[in-house]
Parts: sequence; structure tokens; C-alpha cells
Amino acid sequence: MTDSSPHFHRLVIVSGLSGAGKSTALHALEDLGYYCVDNLPTSVVPQVLETCRQARIQRIALGVDMRARWFLERFGATMDVLSADPSVQLSVVFLDANDTALLARFSATRRPHPLSTLVEGSEREAVAVLDGITTERERLAKVRARATDVIDTTSLTVHDLRRRVAELFGPSGTRMAGLRVRFLSFGFKYGLPIDADLLLDVRFLNNPYFVDELRDKTGLDEPVRKFVLNDAETKEFLVHAGALIGFCVPRYEREGKAYLTIAVGCTGGRHRSVVVASELGAALAAGGTVQGGVRVVHRDIARDAASDKASDRTSETDIIGGGVRGAGGPG
Repeated sequence: MTDSSPHFHRLVIVSGLSGAGKSTALHALEDLGYYCVDNLPTSVVPQVLETCRQARIQRIALGVDMRARWFLERFGATMDVLSADPSVQLSVVFLDANDTALLARFSATRRPHPLSTLVEGSEREAVAVLDGITTERERLAKVRARATDVIDTTSLTVHDLRRRVAELFGPSGTRMAGLRVRFLSFGFKYGLPIDADLLLDVRFLNNPYFVDELRDKTGLDEPVRKFVLNDAETKEFLVHAGALIGFCVPRYEREGKAYLTIAVGCTGGRHRSVVVASELGAALAAGGTVQGGVRVVHRDIARDAASDKASDRTSETDIIGGGVRGAGGPG
């Protein structure tokens, strides 16, 4: 290896029994900021590391597929080379589970064990799932012996495993790289956002659309913002919504969620939802509890206001007494 890397590399080799959670562990490492490659032959690990070194990638996780015997033959020698490299901080994670748990997982997914479909030479290695598990366990005994961390996933959920990986390899050794929260304002008339995790409907709030001087403005304009925020019901709603978000966010993070989208909708997505989403986003960001950052996006704010006027004229005249409260207009 060359000396082209300016810093040491954090290299995590992920191996273990099929069905024990290797893919989940790699996904968790990816969320922690690791560059991940799955199903990699042991013999090419040094070359991949060197390529990452040249690209100045500092954190790497490799899922090593060792179902074929010749992959195993190089494992010990490869680990010796990596362990001797002072620029590499090496960890080998081995995922294990008891036979009963593995059988239940293969039964639930209705997938065959990899070794039951692998042909080496002219004969199948194993026919039944249990035969595949037994064969794989025997083959990987030496790999397990070289592991720096063995994780028994028998009684772990997916979320438990993600938390365990975060404890081992996350920042400060305690948590994921950080939940990223996105507030998305939208208009119900244009359809629900399909990626929303939480959805807040603010169509009950006082509607600036029916104020002539505010209709063509948006929730980013100060007159509209003041109109919405000066309403007593908006103030009360922000308190309750803020408390709900404050309760949910750390629990989503605890479950290993990487992204959270909080959608705030009004009729047209130009007035009320824009103001409320902006306020909630600013409040959450100011709290400093979201490590991954807070973004506010306004999906429908640029919709054609002129066409909205025509399409909503009927809704406007239907409001008894010409009142402005409710969901009659795009705002």
C-alpha cells in the first residue's frame, strides 16, 4: 500500500451467518457515514481499501461474502496484512444467531439458504435450510474467532441491531450520525406527499387567501406571516404541534431512523402551511437536538396563483357570510 492517505482509515469488515443481519448492519453503517460495499471477496479487500485511500474516503465498511471456500482461504492472510497497517483501524464484526431464529427468518422470507443453491463442482452443498446453516457455521468458525465484535441477533429486532452498531461505530460511540428532519409544506389540492412520516393539517386556521392584499403573496412574505401568526389558534396550534414533534423526534432517532419528513398542509400550499412549517422548523433547529440538521421545503409555493383564483372561485362564494376561516381557498 502507498502512503497517499493523509489520515488513518476506519475499516469495518462485516461477516456472519446468512440471515443474522449483515444487510441491516451495513445499512446502519451507511447511515453513520461509512462507504459500504457488500458481497466482497476477501482477496480484493486490500485493493478496495487502496482505492478508497486514493479517493480520501476515511470510513469504510465491507460486507465479505465467504460462502465459497477459496474466499475463506485468503481471510486470515488478508486480516494479517490489514492488522499490520498502522494507518488502518480495523474491526471485524461477526453476526450470529441460533439455528431456531435463523430457520424462522428464512421461513418468513421464503428464501432458500445461500448454500442450498450454491453449486461447487457438480454437487449442491446442501439441500435443506438447516443443512446450509450447519455448513456455513462450520466454514465461518475461523472467521468468528478473528472477530473483534460478535453480535448475537437471536433476540434482537432490526432497530436493536441498528442501535448496537451505532453504539460500536457511531460518533462518540453512542448514537447514529444524526436524524435529518425535513419540514414540507404542501397543498392538499395537489395531493398528499408520499414520503410524509408525520402529517399536520392546518386548513382550519384563518386563511389569508380571502384577504385581497394578501392573496397574491406567500407565507414567506411578512404580511402573510404576521396575519397567520397573530391568530390565537395558530399560536395554540404551534405549542401543541411543537410538543408532539419534540416527543416524536428523539424516539424516531432511537429506532434508528435516518430521515424524518414532517408534512404541513393547507389547501393550496402557499400561505398557512408555509408559515407553520417555517415556524416549526425554526423552533426545532433552535433547540439544537437534531444532529443531522433541519430543512424546510415548500412544495407548492410556486404554483400559479392566477389559475388558483379561477379554480377556487366557487369555493370562495360558498363560504357563508364571506368569512375567511377554514379551507375554502388555496392558502
